[in-house]
Amino acid sequence: IGFLDEHYVMAGATLVDDAKGIFTQSEMIVKVKEPQIHECHMLQRDQILFTYLHLAPDAVQTDALVESGATCIAYETVTGVGNSLPLLAPMSEVAGRMSIQAAAHYLEKSHGGRAVLMAGVPGVPAAHVVILGAGVVGKSALKMAMGMGAYVTILDKNLDRLREIDDLYGNRVHTLYSKIGRASCRERVSSP
Repeated sequence: IGFLDEHYVMAGATLVDDAKGIFTQSEMIVKVKEPQIHECHMLQRDQILFTYLHLAPDAVQTDALVESGATCIAYETVTGVGNSLPLLAPMSEVAGRMSIQAAAHYLEKSHGGRAVLMAGVPGVPAAHVVILGAGVVGKSALKMAMGMGAYVTILDKNLDRLREIDDLYGNRVHTLYSKIGRASCRERVSSP
């Protein structure tokens, strides 16, 4: 971010050369990514860990954190006004936008794709992007896919979100209420 170690020292920080030093000297550990398993084992009962945790798919990390006795706060669970998730939303926006960038990359023939361009070219249709869910990630993916010129269908089980998208984008986006099973969904989501 443009700050040198000296700037942190001038502000009162103590620099430590390795993770072990941080975990043995700190009352609170603030990270960006979830802790590695060896870091979980360095946590102490009187410490606070503040980071993204994503515990649902990671029983090993969950067990190690519980065993440490530390107080662990997940960024993704911090709730704001109106039950918003102010620390998760920016990461979700990035994930949504990157998903379309990655999809465009892998649609290229040189990367094993079917040689499809998101925007198409005269005489060749644009890619058809199907987005499952109209939350923060889905809406960010929608903006990116539309910006690249793709034909977009977005599914969600929340009619209010679909109405919001329809109000914003009109017939440039196909919205689909998701109450049907997978087989039926495949039949109903087709290119124009």
